[in-house]
Amino acid sequence: MSEPIADMPAIVPQHIAIIMDGNGRWAQRHNKARVYGHHQGVESVRQVVEACTEWGIRYLTLYAFSTENWKRPPQEVNALMELLVHTIRKETPELNKQNVRIRTIGDAGALPQDCLLELQEAIQLTENNTGLTLVLALSYSGRSELTHAMQRIAGAVQQGTIDIDAIDEQLISKHLYTHELPDPELVIRTSGEYRISNYLLWQSAYAEFYFTETLWPDFDKGELRKAIDSFANRERRFGMTSEQIQTK
Repeated sequence: MSEPIADMPAIVPQHIAIIMDGNGRWAQRHNKARVYGHHQGVESVRQVVEACTEWGIRYLTLYAFSTENWKRPPQEVNALMELLVHTIRKETPELNKQNVRIRTIGDAGALPQDCLLELQEAIQLTENNTGLTLVLALSYSGRSELTHAMQRIAGAVQQGTIDIDAIDEQLISKHLYTHELPDPELVIRTSGEYRISNYLLWQSAYAEFYFTETLWPDFDKGELRKAIDSFANRERRFGMTSEQIQTK
């Protein structure tokens, strides 16, 4: 395990979202079954959570399982669900010690009952923690999230509880899974892929993106630090000019 890294930059993202990609390819490179890569990826999750806690990151959202992942071979899906249950059961006591609060986003109802029960228990056990909020995106789809939000808003307009002229960005955000979270400032994708794969489509509108060739099981504190350093060296203008930012 990597040692803690000192001398953090003055500008640190408060919300980091990660697309954890490359477990299967990592396993193949080591002549192992794909599920072995998922098991190794758990150690990377531990390191990233520990680093975020040490470095004062307030929110960490991990793309753990997309709605598209249900299309994978049944044996791999079952192994992933078993790994999820085992990991949550094993890691929750340590997360509690680290003052980490667990949350989930996505269609939780699609998960197997044992997974859902473990998640609910972990959420309850950590709900009063005040440190890092660890958000697991499970059975998650950005397009589905937006579709459901539009359906709820349309229903409220139809019932007369929302005026159509009141629909704005803030109202839409309030109807998303992430309504209690700030938008991510930094989105990281591992494994050399350059796409966002239906992840936090609305929320990442002004996020900084960081892509790395590193496969997820090889992603450690040092790799996270590289991403944060890259973020710290960027100028976030939000549509304004550099001169306007400098005079604010």
